Amino acid sequence: MLNYLPSLSALRAFEAAARHLSFTKAASELGVTQSAISRQMRSMEDLLGLRLFERTGTGLVLTESGAIYAHKIRTKLQDIETATLELLAYRGQGGELTIACLPTLAARWLVPRLTKFTTAHPEVMIQIITKVEPFDFAGQEIDAAFHFGEGAWPNALTDELMPEYIAPLGHPGLLEELKQTSLQELLLTHPLLQASSRPSLWSHWFSQKGLHHPNPHVGPRFEHFHMVVRAAAAKMGIAVMPRLLAEEELASGELVMLDKQLTPSNGSYYFVYPQAKRANPNLQTFRTWVMREALAAKKKMNSQIG
Repeated sequence: MLNYLPSLSALRAFEAAARHLSFTKAASELGVTQSAISRQMRSMEDLLGLRLFERTGTGLVLTESGAIYAHKIRTKLQDIETATLELLAYRGQGGELTIACLPTLAARWLVPRLTKFTTAHPEVMIQIITKVEPFDFAGQEIDAAFHFGEGAWPNALTDELMPEYIAPLGHPGLLEELKQTSLQELLLTHPLLQASSRPSLWSHWFSQKGLHHPNPHVGPRFEHFHMVVRAAAAKMGIAVMPRLLAEEELASGELVMLDKQLTPSNGSYYFVYPQAKRANPNLQTFRTWVMREALAAKKKMNSQIG
């Protein structure tokens, strides 16, 4: 394999030449001569047995093979640079963790708590990305993920963080209406706000409460719960959603629970990570902290249920 591995200097020269479509500009960027770049490109093409560049009347262009190779090489060089910068920043004593999280859970539960973790563990840099659908750890550079549903995740270790409880939420003015009518009638006369990521949540809630709605799937639809909760506060309709994700609006009085009894949803929150990363000390440090935060949230929720 190593016989087909160009030198790092040749790869850098190729990436720069492919980006600029100019040997002269690549040479200027790398601080070498244009002829040096030209020689390195000829050597790479001889090694690979194919053309990477073509000269046209308007200048230098990549061949189809060259364009594919340039994209892959650029990604790998960026990975090497990131790993090097991480090593220099933490001197081998820490590192970066990439954590995938559901968008609203990240914005409303995880991120507001992260300062406690980063203060206690400044050597670990946390990068948060958002994911709605489950994914394959093997195909992405992600160290761990927050997942909602059931505990099964292929080739991963799973910790249950907390069950989810839902309730119908609306603006405070609806409490006055509720004094004059039943919750069933209230829900029939106001739009039901829908979360695209959880389209069956209203149906689940009606079923669990033994209530009926002719079409619980109809209503203004939003991609994430964060949008749903803001729409409810803006008096666009009534939302059914996890209480955990509306704590801010409930505490401020922007929203109220229209049913004081919380209802279990059809899943729980989980922390999952690849089996291959179970010995990563930074990941285990973060996992321990997450479990502790989730336990506190679970205790708070239990007190509200009780």
